[in-house]
Amino acid sequence: MFVAEFQKVGQDLFLRGLVSSHGGNMSLRLGEGLVITRRGAQLGHLTDNDLIETGVEWNDRATPSASSELAVHRAIYQRTQAQAIVHAHPVSALALSLMEDEIVPLDAEGRLLLERVPVIGDGVVEQVRDVIDQVALCLKQHHIVMVRGHGSFAVGQLLDEAHRWTSLLEESCRLIITARLLGEARVGRRSKKKRREAALPAAATEMLRPP
Repeated sequence: MFVAEFQKVGQDLFLRGLVSSHGGNMSLRLGEGLVITRRGAQLGHLTDNDLIETGVEWNDRATPSASSELAVHRAIYQRTQAQAIVHAHPVSALALSLMEDEIVPLDAEGRLLLERVPVIGDGVVEQVRDVIDQVALCLKQHHIVMVRGHGSFAVGQLLDEAHRWTSLLEESCRLIITARLLGEARVGRRSKKKRREAALPAAATEMLRPP
């Protein structure tokens, strides 16, 4: 039953550019166990064999085949009420995570639903296991967090809900970047106009000013 949910969300993540061909991972909690995508699985083309069942608290024969982020998923399930996790690599959010300590949306929907998104890590985090405690702690209070230079972790009661926060964060980050670029372009135009006016005689400058 849950295979279709993994396939639907995985394909949408890939088509929206929120993960690369073999990037990202997802999981669902099933009581004391969990189902997680296989190590190196293509989220846009998942099959039954790409889903690994193992324990939240224990290892078994299937554990070595699970995603390399299994330890992070386990920590989140152990310390939060999450029933689903999506780990993605949203490009705009990743870019902002390199420069910000938190991401504060400018758009109405982002402000209402996300408020602010913590960015975890002092520098680019290559191994999420180094910040597992921070990720799990932040997800007790937030729908989604960014691990600096690494990616996002979103939680929900369903995979679709975790996907929603991932998609919303990326849209908010695109808007932030676009607004900053437009602001810089506007400042640039003003500076260019001031330089041009400064090079003109005073009488000519007065003629250029609006009445």
